[in-house]
Amino acid sequence: MAVKSVIEAVREAMWEEMQRDESVFVMGEDVGYRGGVFLATQGFIEEFGPERVIDTPLAEASIMGIALGASFRGLRPIPEVEFADFLWPAVNQLIGEAARACYGTDGKVNAPVTIRIPYGGGIRGGLFHSQNVEAIFFHTPGLKVVAPATPYDAKGLLKSAIRDNNPVVFLEHKKTYRLVRGDVPDEDYVLPIGKAEVKRPGKNITVVSYGLMIHYCLEAAEQLASEGVAQVEVVDLRTLKPLDTETVLESVKKTGKLLIVHEDNITGGVGSEIAALAADQAFDYLDAPIGRVCGPDVPTMPFAQTLEDAYMPSTQKIAEALRNLAAY
Repeated sequence: MAVKSVIEAVREAMWEEMQRDESVFVMGEDVGYRGGVFLATQGFIEEFGPERVIDTPLAEASIMGIALGASFRGLRPIPEVEFADFLWPAVNQLIGEAARACYGTDGKVNAPVTIRIPYGGGIRGGLFHSQNVEAIFFHTPGLKVVAPATPYDAKGLLKSAIRDNNPVVFLEHKKTYRLVRGDVPDEDYVLPIGKAEVKRPGKNITVVSYGLMIHYCLEAAEQLASEGVAQVEVVDLRTLKPLDTETVLESVKKTGKLLIVHEDNITGGVGSEIAALAADQAFDYLDAPIGRVCGPDVPTMPFAQTLEDAYMPSTQKIAEALRNLAAY
């Protein structure tokens, strides 16, 4: 067991899978001798060579198309989209092709491709280096969508994604890369895709989130506990698709109150589906309106520090929403 950062956990997961399985390879802009813009593949080309660590042109549609074709031939590519904001030229390959391959061929064709996407704000990336893209893929049958918050989860889930026989969109919040550290086992392990985790038990309010926001939710929960206001249960979705509805509903039925937190725009986001789920299947257990703390409906992400802070959910905003729910 060793303490590692999220980016170290991501790097280890890929390294170990490439050692374990020769069909695994990485590709993307600057992933070779530079080691990736966030250094996720640092040292890879020296270890595995240019045939398995492929520096590509600035051409996301080609990156995803080549990765998809390779996956059809039995390889396990890990294409990296340098920033989520650069993803859009590749969307047809992902939504129009990869997501439909297994279903459209009655299971005869698989696409074992893991798409790594750094996303999110809080690092002064501005409009074109900070987007939250999860709602697009959350809406797409045929794709799995993973959004870990901790090094332990990132490594275990990325290994599972690489071994999965169908496409996985693997979202990595950029601000967690070096900010968040935690224990990671030395031995090989995987975590199941589609299983949420209760990061903090509680009995008065459920807060559901994922990615960077989990850490803010945990801080807010600690504030309310220290104030004697409420014991907040924090549920980390970890996987957005498939959604672990059982864990969410079990928690809501226990606490009777629900707050949903995500950085993505509030309208049409993951939180909307969770709210609908709770209203449909846990209505009789609710003692207060369902609350949401999300990004406003403006194009993410303002560059100015003051505007970025205004956009981003924070520990303080979450704590205030929890206090309001506790008052019911």
